[in-house]
Amino acid sequence: MLEKYILAAKRDRKSDLVLKNATYVDVFTATLKKGDIAIVGEKIVGIGEYEGEREIDCSNLVVTPGFIDGHVHIESSQLSPEEFASLIVPRGTTTIIADPHEITNVCGMAGPEYIAKASRNVPLDVMLQMPSCVPATPFETSGAVLDGKDIEKNIKNEYIFGLGEFMNYPGVINCVPDVLKKLEAAHASGKIIDGHAPSVYGYELNAYLCGGISTDHECVTKDEVEEKISKGMYVHIRHGSSTQNLGNAKYITDSNLRRFILCTDDRHAADLKEKGHIDDALRRLVKDGLDPVRAVTCATLNCAECYGLKWRGAIAPFYLADLVILDGLKNFDAEYVLKSGKVVAQNGKPLFDTSRRYLPKNVLNTVHLKEMHADDFILTLKGNKAKAMTIESGGVVTGCEIVDVESKNGDVVLERTDLLKLNVVERHKMTGNIGRALFKGYGFKGGAMGITIAHDSHNIILLGDDNESMARAANRLKEIGGGMVIVEKGGEIYSLTLDIAGLMSSRDAESLQRDSRSLIERAHAMGVKRGYEAFMSLAFLSLAVIPKLKVTDAGLFDVEKFAFTDINA
Repeated sequence: MLEKYILAAKRDRKSDLVLKNATYVDVFTATLKKGDIAIVGEKIVGIGEYEGEREIDCSNLVVTPGFIDGHVHIESSQLSPEEFASLIVPRGTTTIIADPHEITNVCGMAGPEYIAKASRNVPLDVMLQMPSCVPATPFETSGAVLDGKDIEKNIKNEYIFGLGEFMNYPGVINCVPDVLKKLEAAHASGKIIDGHAPSVYGYELNAYLCGGISTDHECVTKDEVEEKISKGMYVHIRHGSSTQNLGNAKYITDSNLRRFILCTDDRHAADLKEKGHIDDALRRLVKDGLDPVRAVTCATLNCAECYGLKWRGAIAPFYLADLVILDGLKNFDAEYVLKSGKVVAQNGKPLFDTSRRYLPKNVLNTVHLKEMHADDFILTLKGNKAKAMTIESGGVVTGCEIVDVESKNGDVVLERTDLLKLNVVERHKMTGNIGRALFKGYGFKGGAMGITIAHDSHNIILLGDDNESMARAANRLKEIGGGMVIVEKGGEIYSLTLDIAGLMSSRDAESLQRDSRSLIERAHAMGVKRGYEAFMSLAFLSLAVIPKLKVTDAGLFDVEKFAFTDINA
């Protein structure tokens, strides 16, 4: 094979494919250059003047390396791996660093094994991270538990690329033995460790980094970005559906450019279909003033170097021919996408079949729940003041507000208030656990809504102002095997099935996106404010590693104190 590359490189034989008259992004020198890009098999063999068995005229187009998503949970798209690829590959993404944290919390190691096998059916390289925190904290009930011994055993699997985001930063800083065992297992296997350390600074950041952790996607402030980069970390610029920090791009300079990488983290099907993937992040960054070549560098070479993806992320001899042929560096619309030298998408459409999907039984039928009744959702308070959760639009950080409350017949009164009941119902082991909270300012009224996506243990999240509606919502979610539901008080039930672990659908992306959008619009019609992602914002309200107040199936949780707290104020 090397002989074929070398002979074609020096033009002693024709290349298999040549991108003629290309303007391309040279990420090594941060410049635009011109030339024919010659490809043999899966490799680029040269740039210059070449002839090919097949040629694509790239006049008036721009060629970039294939985009790399530095941190993503496929499950958050609500799509199977095959359908996920059908949306992102035509947008120019050819490699992803995927953390199957969500499905592993539900199904254990059956989850990442499913993702790995399903991903083999599509022209997308899925670098699979071993989830590090299952459960994310000891303060919730998950469908599985992976301790240090489990990590030590499973991280050696050939389909595991690294150790996923280490959200238990207090465990690292405080040298919890089982936490250290997980980190040491990754190092022993020679695998990279992703980070997750919001608002960790100074000596605590030093301690966290001594775990051998390389990245962070939770930076908020300039000081946080600069300190983490100065201490050797790569910083993700995130463009998800519910969480974004594109503003961190304004901290990019000539001296720190090579330490920024792009990721989407959590992005659902509707946004992937309507707006895009990494291409949409690039579009937004350039619109906001970032130099397009710098932006492309963050989406390609930086990510490849961060994760040790040799011979990826650039247009140069012997590099993998993962390429995107764009209309330009403003709209970032892909006219062709090449994966390993083959054209796999054209004009926004996949040229590969996703109709045959791998779907094992061990990731189905995962909602285990006793029948729920209205009385299960009575909220008895001790006095006339209580703690209520709040959330800002466009983020997952929650607040805590002390509110005046009234009670009647042992249950809190919600009429004529902007309060709702928020419950997390355990759905893995039939423990009967129900976490209870009040939620202020979301806007929903007249029934209940629920979802089996609840980061990170994925119990059932229910929100509503009517106990009977909340019980009906929980029971419907069990009936359909997981998904999303809206119940009108005394009226209709509307639902969307997510049959794979209660997180993802085995349906095609087109019909899922259509029905998901219809359900989301119904939620807004029932009062959910337009500033919120109606269902996906709910999915983060049990995430007990993001400040300030959260609720798990075990109760109301103060993230800043890392302890449970009383709802009574």
